[in-house]
Amino acid sequence: MSKLVTIYGGSGFVGRYIARRMAAEGWRVRVAVRRPNEAMFVRPYGVVGQVEPILCNIRDDASVAAVMHGADAVVNCVGVLNELGKNAFDAVQADGAERIARLAAAHGVDRMVHISAIGADLEADSEYARTKAQGEAGVLQHMPNAVILRPSIIFGTEDQFFNRFAGMTRISPFLPLVGADTKFQPVFVDDVAHAAVKGVLGAAPSGVYELGGPETKSFRSLMQQMLDVIHRRRIIIGMPFWAAKIMAGVLDVAKFVSFQLFPNNILTRDQLKNLRRDNVVEKDAKGFADLGIEPATLESVLPEYLWKFRPSGQYDDIQNSASNLRI
Repeated sequence: MSKLVTIYGGSGFVGRYIARRMAAEGWRVRVAVRRPNEAMFVRPYGVVGQVEPILCNIRDDASVAAVMHGADAVVNCVGVLNELGKNAFDAVQADGAERIARLAAAHGVDRMVHISAIGADLEADSEYARTKAQGEAGVLQHMPNAVILRPSIIFGTEDQFFNRFAGMTRISPFLPLVGADTKFQPVFVDDVAHAAVKGVLGAAPSGVYELGGPETKSFRSLMQQMLDVIHRRRIIIGMPFWAAKIMAGVLDVAKFVSFQLFPNNILTRDQLKNLRRDNVVEKDAKGFADLGIEPATLESVLPEYLWKFRPSGQYDDIQNSASNLRI
């Protein structure tokens, strides 16, 4: 019988790519999610019955254990960028990660891969970064041979980074950026999935790996590259941190007084703290080279999914070519 992997958050941005790769490796895949009916798109990743979404609440021991039953490996992709309802940073990224590792050890699961983030730090002033580090500590406490992956900002077809800002160019002549000089090392989502699969298959030694793409650029430079890809000209405005702090504070208050009916997906005070620090791989950290993976460049991937934001969409190149013809 083929082996079984349970992927917590397997229908999310990163998880779906891991699920697809694990199915291609011949494994049975359980995609553990809060809303299985919204994750049916993962089923065609394999043959009939190979990939199945299943209900799981990462905040509940019994629920986590039930979807883990019989698994040879587990992958945790669950994380939140913005707290909403009961899905707080500590409940999901610290307690949830520790819960999966604790139950995996109790059930005799062979391998665990945990998706964390660059910047995870127990001493960080950001609750996001601090709970990421707490989650790592909880994982290693129970599964000391786990593979922990810390990616920089992740890009790909379904990302909420380039897609978000490219969408803004449709309605505004300006691109306001907080932390315009902050450096990032964007990494392609399928390269992160490739690294995770190596961890599941035992092809990667245990430990922490920081994953960054081949290019390190400032936030401003990344937006300029995006504008070049979508053939648009926009004015990039660097917003000072003092102004951004006021804005984030107002938005967080609006979220609180509205009882989270306004979720504040724009800018939070915690996100602002992270934007003050560069999001790049440490010089002495293990990374893609240690995994035998050559990460994709932005130039090779961005045009494949950002073309829809061009003035004429898929016909933009044809239109520009035709405009150069002389009759």
